[in-house]
Order: sequence, then C-alpha cells, then structure tokens
Amino acid sequence: MASKAPPSSTEKQRDFFNHLEAYLAKREGVDKLLKISSYTTKIILSSSALSESHPLTHRLKSFDSSVGVSRKAFRLGKFIQDLNALRNSHFESTQEFLLAFLAYAGEGFYYFVEQFIWLANSGLIDKRHSSRLHKIIAWPEFMGYIGSTSLKFRDLNRIFEDEACLKASIDIAVTRGNGNLKEEEKMKKLRAKMLMKKLSIVQDFADGFMAAANISDGDGRFSGPLLISCVGLLSALISAHKNWISC
Repeated sequence: MASKAPPSSTEKQRDFFNHLEAYLAKREGVDKLLKISSYTTKIILSSSALSESHPLTHRLKSFDSSVGVSRKAFRLGKFIQDLNALRNSHFESTQEFLLAFLAYAGEGFYYFVEQFIWLANSGLIDKRHSSRLHKIIAWPEFMGYIGSTSLKFRDLNRIFEDEACLKASIDIAVTRGNGNLKEEEKMKKLRAKMLMKKLSIVQDFADGFMAAANISDGDGRFSGPLLISCVGLLSALISAHKNWISC
C-alpha cells in the first residue's frame, strides 16, 4: 500500500488540535477561557438556580474567586501592550491622537493598577487596599472604552468606504464581462474584517457597560448581578472568538 503523503502546511493550520495548542499557548487564549468560566459561574450564582444553603453554591463562589485571581495573574505586564500601541501608532489628526491616548492610556492604567489588586487579593499586601484600588481604576477603564469604541467606529467607516469602492470596481468589471477573482477575494476578506470590527465594537460596549456599573458600585437599574454577568459572558465569548480567529 502506498504511504500517505504528509499533510500540507495549510491542512496543519486547519487541524483543530494544532489550532487549539497554539491558542492555549497564548496568555490571551487562557485568559479568555477563564473569563468564560468566571461569568458562566456568576450567571449560575446570580440566577437563583441554587439556594444559598446548597453545597455547590459555596464551591462555585470559591471557584469564581480563584479564577478572578488567576486572570489578574495572567495579565501581569499587559499594560506594556497599550504603551507600545500608543508609541507605535501613526495619527492622521489631533482628534485621532486624543482618542488613541484616551483608549490606550485608560486601558493601560487599568492593567497597571490591576497588578496591585492581584497582590492584594493574593494576600501579599493588605486586602483593605483592594476596594480603594477598584475605585481608582473605574473611571480610567470607562474612559478607555469610550476612546476605543470611537476609534473602532472610525475604522469601520473606512472599511465601509473601501467596500463601496471595491464593490463599484467589481460591478464595472462584471458589466464588461471580465470579472476579477482577486477583487472578489478581497471583498470576502474585507467583509470578514468588517464583521470582526463590529464584534469588537459590541465587546467594547459590553465592557464599557460593566465599567459603568463598577463606577456606580452596582447601584442602579441596569447594574443587577444577572444582567452584568450576561453582558460579561457576551464580552468573553466575543474576545475568545477574536483570539481564536487571529491565532
């Protein structure tokens, strides 16, 4: 029997377990799986599916607390990404610079201070500082999402413009009877990029919603634990999908 030819590089990339290995090798991949686990647990706890006296309730609370500490550990030094993103960005206008500064500085400050929250939650420094640190980062986190969402809307508008130009070019080519496969392939990639950008905007809205709830300390009509947990799970699923696609 003839030996089977080794799989091509394209087939290897499409292999689920190779893809999963690459995904889990990145801290973002592990962090997003922990985020999904955390918010799924929060939904169970806040939905009254289990009574307070149920033995599983205490275990789920302990699990959620441990996952929270683990997620913060995975994000140690992550503020450097925002610092470098701001340093390496090129801006077309002062407005774009201000929005980028708001987005990256807000998120970077959040990740920087969160390292000390992790130290407090893990017991190295006094836990009394934890609630104070949470209040310090609430507004910068929220403002960071405002800047990030604004930038993504600008990017989405550019994609819409590129799509309109490319569509006009394809329509002219079809009218002349000489369709271009390369341009059709570009259109597919452009629409996939558009979808990912829309998902990123939805995620920013979800994360901004949770940041606003943190500012109000959970007080308010739209700050219920179940609603916040569902919004958090939506954000987690979108970010996990984005990281899977880019992996």
